[in-house]
Amino acid sequence: MATVLVTGGTGFVGAHTIAQALEAGHAVRTTLRSSARQPDVARMLAAAGAPRSDSVAFVQADLTSDAGWAEAVDGADYVLHVASPFPTRQPKDPDELIVPARDGTLRVLRAARMAGVRRVVLTSSFAAVGYGHPDGQHVFDETDWTDPTAPGITPYVKSKTIAERAAWDFVEREGGGLELAVVNPVGILGPVLGPDLSSSIRIISTLLSGQLPAAPPLWMNVVDVRDVADLHLRAMTDPGAAGQRFIAVAGDPISFHEIALALRSALGARASKVTTRTAPAWVFKALAVVVPPVREISPQLNIIRAASNEKARRVLRWEPRSNEEAAVACAESLLGQAIVRP
Repeated sequence: MATVLVTGGTGFVGAHTIAQALEAGHAVRTTLRSSARQPDVARMLAAAGAPRSDSVAFVQADLTSDAGWAEAVDGADYVLHVASPFPTRQPKDPDELIVPARDGTLRVLRAARMAGVRRVVLTSSFAAVGYGHPDGQHVFDETDWTDPTAPGITPYVKSKTIAERAAWDFVEREGGGLELAVVNPVGILGPVLGPDLSSSIRIISTLLSGQLPAAPPLWMNVVDVRDVADLHLRAMTDPGAAGQRFIAVAGDPISFHEIALALRSALGARASKVTTRTAPAWVFKALAVVVPPVREISPQLNIIRAASNEKARRVLRWEPRSNEEAAVACAESLLGQAIVRP
């Protein structure tokens, strides 16, 4: 088995990826911005049921500094670069996200090249694929790229696009024998392992807690975090993954209303606060004037962005769970850990 570095071990995807790498028998180390977070990783791995979790090695390293990265990659066969800034609110200055995302990615790639790592798998995002294009019937695939100069593009979307572009440029110009594969996940659901919730997870918690009186006309692409971790490991070792991007998406876009119905059907009384009502876009656009969280989602009302998982299925034989299974597993974990109370 191999020695694998997973960056960002305290993150949602990072912890699940560590758990699956341990299950596969790999020796795993992970980076933390602060060594004080080691107990958090231990708790998350225990929640994931990871074997040999006490064998994980920790290195303190931050994407904004060179310190620690040579030690982190030393002797590693593979690097899964999962760590990336993800804001709860979009900053006014896009560089607050762009600089650490881009420079941090290049910092990891340089360290990996110097250490003789075989392959880096970069966690990018569908944000680098499907934005800045005219609305229409297009089904996005790995040949598509977001236009970061298009009107309305958020700092987060810009940061993911610019960071991934920089990674491909680096490997082409300076990578030497280093291989790169990229995973582009959509909205990630599935079992949470701790109280730090992403924006996608907060959609489920908001529905469960009854904070939405009606479901807005919003659709999202969904993937289960366990399938995202699985796709990383497949992209890590499969010869056909070198030099390729893979969109991680379960299937067709699912509406908030359909998610709500799936939760009510699967969870029964535990989902009694989940609304099954809907409201038209104009209601939420009116609320956006005075409610900041609604203001952030209002540009996406009635927009459907379909994406294809055909390449990941064909090249890597990846078989993701359904939208509904990802949403229900997420809800069950939120309730089971009492992060949300029914």
